[in-house]
Amino acid sequence: MGTANFIFAMTLFIIVWIIINTLLGKSLAPDYYPFILLNLFFSVQASYASPLILLATNRQEARDRISTEADRKQAAQSKADMDYLSREIASLRQRVGEMATRDFIRSELRSMLDELDQREAAAAPPVVGHAV
Repeated sequence: MGTANFIFAMTLFIIVWIIINTLLGKSLAPDYYPFILLNLFFSVQASYASPLILLATNRQEARDRISTEADRKQAAQSKADMDYLSREIASLRQRVGEMATRDFIRSELRSMLDELDQREAAAAPPVVGHAV
């Protein structure tokens, strides 16, 4: 009843009603001025429109309530997911902090190689030169 099509059709109906009842004259018109039958139609329409409007309002409130509840659940799930991911990221950062880096491993290997070279040098017999 609140659509543009209904308002346009009702306006057209009223205009046609008034024109027909005015042009036919007082003796032939079923509802000559002051258009009492037309007013009766309006009263009947209003008596049906009010409950329909209230019913539509109640249905819309129910839809809004369901939609709000679904949004609330989605927001709670998103927050729980973000909290979980935050904890996982913090855990990964902590583990990465405990891991040996490439530079650390390289320096340890170099020091071990240097140590091995020193041991080999100490264990090797001295080279005796030839007298010519």
